[in-house]
Amino acid sequence: GSFTDNAAAVRYGYQFWPKEFSLEAYRFILAQWDLIGMAYGVTILVTVIGTAVSLLLVSTLGYGLTQKIPGGKVILFMVVFTMLFNGGIVSSYMIYSNIIQIKNTIWALIVPNLLLNGFTVVLMRSYFVQNVPPELLEAAEIDGAGQLRIYWKIALPLSAPIMATIGLLTAVSYWNDWTNGLYYITDANLHSIQLLLNKINNNIQFLATKAGEIVGAGAPLPSVTVRMTIAAVAIVPVIIIYPFFQKFFAKGITLGGVKG
Repeated sequence: GSFTDNAAAVRYGYQFWPKEFSLEAYRFILAQWDLIGMAYGVTILVTVIGTAVSLLLVSTLGYGLTQKIPGGKVILFMVVFTMLFNGGIVSSYMIYSNIIQIKNTIWALIVPNLLLNGFTVVLMRSYFVQNVPPELLEAAEIDGAGQLRIYWKIALPLSAPIMATIGLLTAVSYWNDWTNGLYYITDANLHSIQLLLNKINNNIQFLATKAGEIVGAGAPLPSVTVRMTIAAVAIVPVIIIYPFFQKFFAKGITLGGVKG
């Protein structure tokens, strides 16, 4: 669709091989790269930071729930409970906007998605229970290693498949997220690529204001194919990264999905 002439796309629809090949939509996008490039940068920053912090929280919580700690069963129940129920949009909005006060900051795109959901914590916990030998942890404890050292030096290195799996799920979630931007972001400098795509899909006039100077006076805006072009540009990093994580993804889901 992104390589199809706009008029041909309207007349014939989308086909695997474009009826009439055209790069007009890409030329239009490149001419506004200051806007789209900034959104790309915000998305990359949010995805990298959010995924790293989320992996740290998920892995430490998942490992902690495998230990005999006071209130461990209560914490596990609370984690599982969030898989069935949530606080809703209104209460979440009030907390993030009025109490934590992250509205119109980069943290509004990061904090709400931390931990992703209870499923990833349960997945991580199950992996630690099933695939990290307790004898190895006991031996390290006998040698004088504390829990933090055991987690960092033994448990974490052995959990590469599940970390890659959850990391990919989390990264894709951050990359595709536009709802947090819709709720908490009004500053155009903090728009993510998906929020920008959503704006374009809902209102093509969002870009049409500059159409004359970009595609030429009197030339029509490639309104149909430009949507496909933005989508193609937005999905490229995921397509590039996924093959490198695919083997870990399948192994991690298989091993971590076993109930502990």
